[in-house]
Amino acid sequence: MSVAVLLLLGLGLLEAEGRCFFNRTQEYCVCYRLSQDNAGSIIQCLAASVVEFQGGELERYVDFPIGELEPSIIDMLGTLEIRKIIFSDLLVPEVLLARVLKFFSYTRVREIAFESCSFLGRSSWAEMAGQDLPILSLHFHNVTSAPLTGREQDFSNLSSWLETLQELSVTSCHVTSLPCGIGKVFRALRSLDVAQNSLGDESLMPAFCEGAFPHLQVLSLQHNNLTSYHSVCKSVQLLHELQHLDLSQNKLMANASSSCQWPVSLRIFNLSNTGLDEVLTPLPPGLEVLDLSSNHLRAVDLSLRSLKTLLLSQNLLLAVPSITNYPMLDTLHLDNNLITELLWDEVKLLGHLQDVAAAGNPFLCTCAGAGAIQALAATGRLGQGWPQDYVCHSPPRYQGLLVRDVPTSVLQCNRAAVLAPVCTALALLCVAGA
Repeated sequence: MSVAVLLLLGLGLLEAEGRCFFNRTQEYCVCYRLSQDNAGSIIQCLAASVVEFQGGELERYVDFPIGELEPSIIDMLGTLEIRKIIFSDLLVPEVLLARVLKFFSYTRVREIAFESCSFLGRSSWAEMAGQDLPILSLHFHNVTSAPLTGREQDFSNLSSWLETLQELSVTSCHVTSLPCGIGKVFRALRSLDVAQNSLGDESLMPAFCEGAFPHLQVLSLQHNNLTSYHSVCKSVQLLHELQHLDLSQNKLMANASSSCQWPVSLRIFNLSNTGLDEVLTPLPPGLEVLDLSSNHLRAVDLSLRSLKTLLLSQNLLLAVPSITNYPMLDTLHLDNNLITELLWDEVKLLGHLQDVAAAGNPFLCTCAGAGAIQALAATGRLGQGWPQDYVCHSPPRYQGLLVRDVPTSVLQCNRAAVLAPVCTALALLCVAGA
């Protein structure tokens, strides 16, 4: 039996007719609904670094016997270059998955992804107890399975592997809870992405209980059912190594009378599109990136000495925040607010910024207002949108004109300042002549 056929049998992927296609440039191989008759085409994938198996139903292989592999086959599997395997559009009996998962312990696969798959039934994972796997990254997207609640024992049997897993994403999978006991198994996890699920405020505190995810650095809770700014803050307080938190696309209500301290380790904080009309303090003093875009903010009065990136696009700001509060700032985005002027004194304070964006604001194109924007553009630091999205809103004579085209020379803007010295000089000449 060839290694290719063995790989298919081990993964349980002998299904309807299909074949494999290898893109040598991308080192990517995709196999469509393979059958036993054309399993040999998987040989093309043996030089790939990423292999995708797409389509099929595996219920017919539930009773397929999978024995121990011969030493020569194990040695050969260890030489394969495959680092990532993707399973997509598959119906997978969980009992089959449990039986063949240890197959990967003989390979150098580091990442497994399941996309638009359905796991059928429940299986005992007892045979995986004590089994080590080289897989460090595990991804589930749009996957259906039995609920996680009550499955702590299953995860306990997988602890030898899960204790070394570094990256886990479970997105668009209708997850409503993460039991405390499950979180405690992931001892080495650095990144957890549970975006686009159904997690609510009441489910977060148990999920991040004492001892759960002790080394977590990156957490995405984007687009869930979170509503309380204070409750979310309290829920993540035990994540002492958290550096990157994404709460975007939740509808958070902030109560100014309540106070909560976010983890001081936090460096990147995404609160975009959360419905906030004010920013509650305190925020972690070491923040370097703060995304507050797409909210209802009318003013931002913060002082963050370490902040490097401040994103405030699509709010209701009437003025540029005080730049002196952010001495390390190099990126400031203010697109689509209600800002009418970038005053010259403010523009001079922007000298340390490298990326400034203020397109889509209703600019007042006085000589000073238009001149300040033109001066900033001349430094090359105005980002995407210049000049076509910088349009005058007033005064009427310039309405609709690009800010770039507003005349701002001294002669055009302040004729009195130019004519007065000329008239004085002429008057002196006349007196001298007389």
